[in-house]
Amino acid sequence: MTPEQSEIAARLESALEASELSSDELREGLSALLQSSARRQDLLYIQTTSTAPSSPAVGMTLVQNGEMIAPPADADAWPYQNVLDAINDGWRVVSFPNMALLALSADDPHGLGFEFILEKWS
Repeated sequence: MTPEQSEIAARLESALEASELSSDELREGLSALLQSSARRQDLLYIQTTSTAPSSPAVGMTLVQNGEMIAPPADADAWPYQNVLDAINDGWRVVSFPNMALLALSADDPHGLGFEFILEKWS
């Protein structure tokens, strides 16, 4: 349960315990709970130079409100310069780089590099 949902539930419980919960207040509370659960998952893909979350970002893709958002062409204008920046802004890592997908040498370009996938709910 999110903090917002917990607050709504606590208000409903308090009103119920005090015998002050009307059917209208119950309907409003349930409606607020349903609206607060209708959130979207945003995804952030960050490609870095190593598996360390502090390593510099070399690529980035954002999926926000169900749409792909292209990052600025200038890497200095990206919202995050590394994975730690994103974590500190509330993003959660859901996937770490898969070492099995890394290229074994510069002559073997089959790998995807060091990609972190992060999520945030809005």
